[in-house]
Amino acid sequence: MDARLWRPFRRHSNGHFDRPVLLAHPCKEQREKMIVKKMFSRKWLLTTLLVFLGAAVCIRLGIWQLDRLESRRAFNTQVETMRAATLLDLNDGVPENIASMEWRAVTVTGEYDFANQVAIRNQYNGDQYGYHLITPLRFDGTVVLVNRGWVPADADWSGFDEPGRVTVTGQIRLGRGKPAIGGVADALPGDGEKLEVWNNLDVEKMSAQFPYPILGVFIQPNALAGDAAPPIPYQPEIELTEGSHFGYALQWFTFAAILFAGYPFYLRKQD
Repeated sequence: MDARLWRPFRRHSNGHFDRPVLLAHPCKEQREKMIVKKMFSRKWLLTTLLVFLGAAVCIRLGIWQLDRLESRRAFNTQVETMRAATLLDLNDGVPENIASMEWRAVTVTGEYDFANQVAIRNQYNGDQYGYHLITPLRFDGTVVLVNRGWVPADADWSGFDEPGRVTVTGQIRLGRGKPAIGGVADALPGDGEKLEVWNNLDVEKMSAQFPYPILGVFIQPNALAGDAAPPIPYQPEIELTEGSHFGYALQWFTFAAILFAGYPFYLRKQD
């Protein structure tokens, strides 16, 4: 006879013994109902809500990391596709979908309009503070902005003028309203207002102050090896990897699973 299932014999003063009685242990379904009832009891309700909230936050963070992974994959595909494309000569015509060609190699010949050039603040060449000089380039009745590169903050911009026709070769880039993390967005210039120094290379907002239409992209000229004379062009370094987003997503989902599975187990131990 299994002592765990039967109530022990007990002898009374008259010498008689109790009849053995089978102890009723709750089945699995009953235990689950008891745990659920305990979760939402007055004593445990707040703890239960906090556990559910924590699990929901973990799940949302996991989904967010998966979204970032998809964005990173799309970015990698865009860069690889554009790098494999042939050199685009804007003097042969500007494609209507040029805004979808970020990172494609491009070349164009035209003349700079120094009277309307602007600068982007908070740029460094090593540890030296300065600006990026942004100059409109006129060609075949069209204008495109060119990020000519870094110049010292206290420099006279006119000293960097390149008169006459010039050929610029680099990559097509899209403007940015503000960095993904931190940074301050620029205000839209009012009628007749001209901002010479900007926080971001925001092509859309900049277009409001130019006396002519400009393309919705800008050109990032190729860096020239050994060229230390301002303006110094640069190309940002790009790592075509998926990063750690998938691993982070698994971690957040694991945390959620631990909360969901561990909390009922913890409650059973409190009986």
